[in-house]
Amino acid sequence: MKATLMVGDCRVRLAELADASIDAVVSDPPYGLSFMGRAWDYDVPSVDIWREVCRVLKPGGHLVAFFGSRTYHRGTVAIEDAGFEIRDQLMWLYGSGFPKSMDVSKAIDKAAGAEREVIGQYTVGGTAAKGKHKGRAAAIVDEGSAVGCTQILNITAPATDAARQWQGWGTALKPAHEPICLARKPFSGTVAANVLEHGTGAINVDACRVALTGDDTPRAGNTERSDSIGYGAATWQKSGTTPPAGRWPANILHDGSDEVVERFPMSTSGARAAGVYGIAAGGDQYGRFGCGPMPAIEGSEGSAARFFYTPKADAEDRNDGLPPKLRNRHPTVKPVDLMRWLVRLITPPGGTVLDPFMGSGSTGKACALEGRDFVGVELDADHVRVAEARIAHAGGLFGSVVVR
Repeated sequence: MKATLMVGDCRVRLAELADASIDAVVSDPPYGLSFMGRAWDYDVPSVDIWREVCRVLKPGGHLVAFFGSRTYHRGTVAIEDAGFEIRDQLMWLYGSGFPKSMDVSKAIDKAAGAEREVIGQYTVGGTAAKGKHKGRAAAIVDEGSAVGCTQILNITAPATDAARQWQGWGTALKPAHEPICLARKPFSGTVAANVLEHGTGAINVDACRVALTGDDTPRAGNTERSDSIGYGAATWQKSGTTPPAGRWPANILHDGSDEVVERFPMSTSGARAAGVYGIAAGGDQYGRFGCGPMPAIEGSEGSAARFFYTPKADAEDRNDGLPPKLRNRHPTVKPVDLMRWLVRLITPPGGTVLDPFMGSGSTGKACALEGRDFVGVELDADHVRVAEARIAHAGGLFGSVVVR
């Protein structure tokens, strides 16, 4: 596995890459939200940048790019205008989002110069960087750079009639998803011919299946026509074949948190009563000219969340392998397991992945763990040092990651 990290503006550095030299693009570009006042997040990437990305990508090569829920349309239209065809929208669901909402009632009292009465307190537990809650009503923070944190916050009552009228009103919802654009560079001819010539054009379904667990394990004695397990099929048996590794991957991913899983309904799937007629190959789809009555299938029960991939939340994602002076340098690190799944999905074995907005190197770390070559571009030299250390640690590539 080789990793090349390019320091500088991607609008300049991408010009150094040869035409059709990249197999896949996996990136977490700026969302255009001015996140934490950062200058790099002032806008989504321009059409010109994505056009250059399209140039270096092989025909049929796929691109996945994260965007914010408010700016997904701007980012995706730019990708489409650059020459890509939009294939799908993936959705990453998570329970860790924090609502960035203004309390309208408090704002009204503040503007009026009215002091609100403290009528109680509540405690919020969680994990935060040391000193994150400075200035709150109270906070108990342990030592360390990333620590357990218990916040004790005041509950106040409206002080003015206007504030009482607007008590409970805010300005934002709790963020719980990020959309991901899945796009492909156009090609001529058929998918099969393009795959044989360039190794690109298709996605790796089997490598990204959703694992079967518990009651979803295939049982002997049950028969399914399909050669893949989809949403409703919980069992599998076909003479002379091996059960698939899991369900067909969906365009929804989630973090497995209780908060997210509880939003999915409980469901029973795959059940079939005895005596239902199956359909033989070439049989009458609407009649009973198929293969005869079928045996019963016992359904599986559980949260419908089991039908979707769950990247493991790893507390070491951000800082694994980093010396203390390089820890917690990047504010928007994605889970490496999530990036590994995306790399597997769209990158052929032995292929090269490009991330034109590398940040602290989560895509590069994913490539090191998946055995893919990596090319990353990053404007911030400090982030490049973090990325170099993370990628080298993940792939055992100390001294072998090239920075230029």
